[in-house]
Amino acid sequence: MKTKFYGNKVTIIGAGFVGATTAYALMMGGTASEIVLVDVNQKRLEGEVMDLNHGIAFVPPVRIRAGTYEDCADSNVVIITAGVAQKPGETRIDLLKRNIEVFRSIVPRIVEHNRDCIIVVVTNPVDILTYVTLKISGLPPSQVMGSGTVLDSARFRFLLGQHCHVATQNVHAYIIGEHGDSEVAAWSITNIAGMPIEQYCLRCGRACESDEKMRIFDEVKNAAYKIIEAKGATYYAVGLAVRRIVEAILRDENVVLPVSSLMQGYYGVEDICLSLPTLVNAKGVARVLELPLSQSEQEGFRRSAEILKGWLKEAGF
Repeated sequence: MKTKFYGNKVTIIGAGFVGATTAYALMMGGTASEIVLVDVNQKRLEGEVMDLNHGIAFVPPVRIRAGTYEDCADSNVVIITAGVAQKPGETRIDLLKRNIEVFRSIVPRIVEHNRDCIIVVVTNPVDILTYVTLKISGLPPSQVMGSGTVLDSARFRFLLGQHCHVATQNVHAYIIGEHGDSEVAAWSITNIAGMPIEQYCLRCGRACESDEKMRIFDEVKNAAYKIIEAKGATYYAVGLAVRRIVEAILRDENVVLPVSSLMQGYYGVEDICLSLPTLVNAKGVARVLELPLSQSEQEGFRRSAEILKGWLKEAGF
């Protein structure tokens, strides 16, 4: 018989690089009192759990163990990082189709045991798979979100901070739309200490010309490609990004994060999951914020939605 463990419980479906690193980030941050990992590769799962447990003496109290889908039953948050890797010569649509099939297996097994949890999707393409999760699960839109552009926005803030010689924490900037090639930099609402970026740059003597802005944005958009080319996968920063989302949920923070959620008429976009600055709390997606974006940014956001809807249609979902 399983012993009931009281506190904040997080279950992670998928113990690969991203899943295990997310568990490590949660463990280091003292975010959850119990972390359960679930994976089809039992040998790897046991190895990851053993490795994590050997560090428990150095972190806030936490219980980490290997589990099954039954462990979703009393989880506050269920994170999905599982998915299939792209095969040589395989198209993005073929990969998407295979991951949709994976999610057709995973999601019903989660909601079979828990219809009250918040589901956070991390597997790519995250926006489409967040939408797939929402539709398969039948849960309210507030309970299903994707990691979205939380990481992209962090990259954006880091690069702007480097360029402007300002700490990343004092840069307020968002990437919106798709987590991917059609994402949009929301320059019109970017600010440093409340000062619009254009004004700040003029006053600090490092004026951002249009080509400099494009260079920064291109570096944000292509960051994952460069990291994957260099070391095969991205996992440290995304693990921390997911931890930040989970903290916002478990601590009922009402923090603004650009998570991916169901669009319900925002800037004219409906019935697809995309990222916009969103209030995140214990209920999950509390409110999506419609900020005063420029016309070109709104058009880019709508274009991002159309691209994703096209992929869904092509994938037959």
